[in-house]
Amino acid sequence: MTGLSSPVAQALTSVFPWKEVANVVDIGSAQGCIPVRLALAHPHLKACGFDLPAVGPIFSRFVAAHDLSERVHFTAGDFFHDELPRADVLTMGFVLHDWDLPTKRMLISKALAALPPGGSLIVYEMLIDDERRMHLPGLLMSLNMLIETRGGFDFTAGDCIGWMRKAGFSRARAVGLTGPYGAVIGVK
Repeated sequence: MTGLSSPVAQALTSVFPWKEVANVVDIGSAQGCIPVRLALAHPHLKACGFDLPAVGPIFSRFVAAHDLSERVHFTAGDFFHDELPRADVLTMGFVLHDWDLPTKRMLISKALAALPPGGSLIVYEMLIDDERRMHLPGLLMSLNMLIETRGGFDFTAGDCIGWMRKAGFSRARAVGLTGPYGAVIGVK
């Protein structure tokens, strides 16, 4: 996941007003690429990775290798069964496309519950263009998810914005990141 997330992590450092944020939690953080890159780029920021307990030692080694153990930590949990950690910003990348629509909506609702008023959820994926005609990498990834998972599929920025609004986010917008990747930023 670090190889896939590295260019996205770099782009995320500049597409959001991080100076206004005290802390961020990456949901489904894997090794910790996103929290580490954000913490390196923004020295005031405290970051956390949230993932299954088995990931903790791998995450901790990666963070220590970047000398960030004082500002970046790991929280063990299962986003299906546990509440999400509270933070000013939650990031969720390459997570939603793994699941069916009811599960996507449930995870977005859990994110909303973990955010303070004015907090943000950043969902990043290979977002498909709204006409579902041009973004070949996103379309192929969606086909891949349909084959590899039970109900998973990729989606458009418009789809994600609609799900966020239905969950209760006051506003949401799409931003390009890098290459085939884009993000939807929802504000509570």
